Amino acid sequence: MADAKPGNAAPAKKAATGAYTPSGVSPNRRSRRSYTIRLWAVRHSRFLEWFYHRFADVFLLLHPLWKAIGYNRVETPITFIERNVKGLLFDCRMCGQCALSSTGMSCPMNCPKQLRNGPCGGVRANGNCEVEPDMPCVWVKAWEGSRNMVKGDAILNVQKPVNQSLRETSSWLRVTAQAAEARETAAATKDA
Repeated sequence: MADAKPGNAAPAKKAATGAYTPSGVSPNRRSRRSYTIRLWAVRHSRFLEWFYHRFADVFLLLHPLWKAIGYNRVETPITFIERNVKGLLFDCRMCGQCALSSTGMSCPMNCPKQLRNGPCGGVRANGNCEVEPDMPCVWVKAWEGSRNMVKGDAILNVQKPVNQSLRETSSWLRVTAQAAEARETAAATKDA
């Protein structure tokens, strides 16, 4: 208990509870709240999966509007909204290639090594990160979240490497445009 500071749990006790305080940063209320919400998102991954599918359907219904206005014109306001919503819920890093629906609502970009396809070999015995010892491994949380989801086995799919040119762009708009194009191609093939 010599390492304990007044008002804080001892490091071993803190790690056992899953509490996370970024190393080198004073434990302030904002970072704790952010991490608490991120863990809430993983615990409620099934609900968020259901909500996301409904949201994606609505966004796809709005495709004619996005197309009429111009995807380039709506990129900035939609990216602003996406950054704030996903930043709050998932501590999103705006990589532009969201994999949350495949990773149990745990953003892989929160991994200090930014691994997109599973944990490194350094996950500690207690499930915590090799780089940030007080933080549970993002991929341990991703696995837990994926087990709650209807399409939880999507975590087994290999993710493409991050395309850095898409950073700070809206994955919502990109997914919507791709889904609309696939739908239009399928309709054209059916008519032919």
